[in-house]
Amino acid sequence: MEMVQELIPLAKELMAQRHKGKLVKLYVLGSVLALLGVVLGLMETVCSPFTAASRLRDEEAAVAELQAARERQALQKQALQEKGKQHDGILCGRALSNRQHAS
Repeated sequence: MEMVQELIPLAKELMAQRHKGKLVKLYVLGSVLALLGVVLGLMETVCSPFTAASRLRDEEAAVAELQAARERQALQKQALQEKGKQHDGILCGRALSNRQHAS
């Protein structure tokens, strides 16, 4: 706040000097941009707890989705292994049956 109080008299003094109009415009533009940066920084600081909580919820949801995908993949793999064992059992049974008929 102290800086703002210093800026106003300096800007008035610079505006009183007519031959440095471009310098005044540049100084005012710089001051406005600096104040805008301060305001945006304050807004970010105020909003950071809310955005952090939202980010945390998003990360938790992503982790839960990844775990569910891994569980589905493990179940599919297990189902394929069981299906393969059943298929092997059927083939062995047919081979045994064919041997008995051949003898």
